[in-house]
Amino acid sequence: MVRQITYAEAREHLSWTKAVDGLQQGHHAARPEIADAFLGPGDKTLLNRSCFIPDFGYGVKAVTVFDGNAARGLDTVQGAMLYFAPDDGQLKAIIESRLVTEIKTASDSVLGALSLARPDSRHLLICGAGRVAASLIDAYTALFPELERISVWNRTHDKAVALAETCIHRDLNVTAVTNLETAARSADIISSATMARAPLILGEWIRPGTHVDLIGAFKADMREADDALLQKGRLFVDSRETTMGHIGELKIPLASGAISERDVLGDFYDLLCGHPGRQEASDITVFKNGGGAHLDLMIARYIAETMR
Repeated sequence: MVRQITYAEAREHLSWTKAVDGLQQGHHAARPEIADAFLGPGDKTLLNRSCFIPDFGYGVKAVTVFDGNAARGLDTVQGAMLYFAPDDGQLKAIIESRLVTEIKTASDSVLGALSLARPDSRHLLICGAGRVAASLIDAYTALFPELERISVWNRTHDKAVALAETCIHRDLNVTAVTNLETAARSADIISSATMARAPLILGEWIRPGTHVDLIGAFKADMREADDALLQKGRLFVDSRETTMGHIGELKIPLASGAISERDVLGDFYDLLCGHPGRQEASDITVFKNGGGAHLDLMIARYIAETMR
């Protein structure tokens, strides 16, 4: 029988450490075949992301993205992930898309930070206060146990306060902050998961040794970092194939000439095979979390094997 896996039943059984391991294993497998398809208007989109990785399997994540759903009290993104076995093509699991996306997104960023951030990082700044931000707190504290404090900034400060308050019972030092520049100037790791259309993190704020993790800009007209930050940092992506020509964070500065493709120094396929990431403690490292169907498949496989 096909296993149907919901967020509610599976979330507490999953481990950030094992999810990151699943991504690492996937990047040591053969290179993926990936295809994305977008249908519908920009504010009411059907997105299909498909992937095949030899010996890992096949996956299709189909979701709708309706910008107006928040006002209706509904989730902006809704859908499911289909995971098929590699040997015989059997449909093994139908997984609620929220579960795959949440685990994939935070694990992607934390794996980037494990590859690029200073191991002695103590102060994490999170920009944004939605579901992604909440999962980032969980994932970073699980994989960076030396973190001493977490700052949360959001355009709507009340939402940052609400997120910080959810962490009180977990004995985490999480504080909502109002001044983004001040927080950014003191952070060791900055993880940004916003819906910003224009840069909100400026290169002039970022001190030597900082790691910047950019998540939010997923459309061609979206950015979270300015040109100065991309120019002064050692720039990496999770996948060249799914970021370079598709996401505004890179597409816009590439088109303007602010950066070139040579400035993107590597992706996970490079970093996990020994390509140099951070070279000096004083380096500023910048990582673009672009997602991609191959990451969805790697995480779907991990979830399906855990919940079988």
